[in-house]
Amino acid sequence: MERTLTIFKPDSVAAGHAGQMLGQIEAAGFRLRGLKRLWLSPAQAESFYQVHRERPFFGGLVKFMTEGPVIVAALEAEQAVTRLRELMGATDPAKAAVGTLRKQFATNIERNAIHGSDSPENARIEIAFFFAGCELL
Repeated sequence: MERTLTIFKPDSVAAGHAGQMLGQIEAAGFRLRGLKRLWLSPAQAESFYQVHRERPFFGGLVKFMTEGPVIVAALEAEQAVTRLRELMGATDPAKAAVGTLRKQFATNIERNAIHGSDSPENARIEIAFFFAGCELL
């Protein structure tokens, strides 16, 4: 079994879509191991997305991720990282496959509804960013 992290971004939470999205994720066979609702500070968002610090979209990403509450979830499944990324769809919802979460719920490439870890190594780092070991079942 493998773990991955997902974040229902502020646009999803504000629109009331996080529950539907989580339901689809669970229906796809993922087990929920941790769940939190929180509001990221600018420092937290900058730290979490530090890998993108030099990219031109970094400032906008930090602003977006701090505009409202998010819901973070630690998930577990066989090949969790790959399977969640397939379920999420392409970063640009205009290019996402029909039935994917981003095709259904994202507005555009910047307001793309959901984050998912991009590798098992990053999943471990990202899960530890949001969850203490005793918070994961």
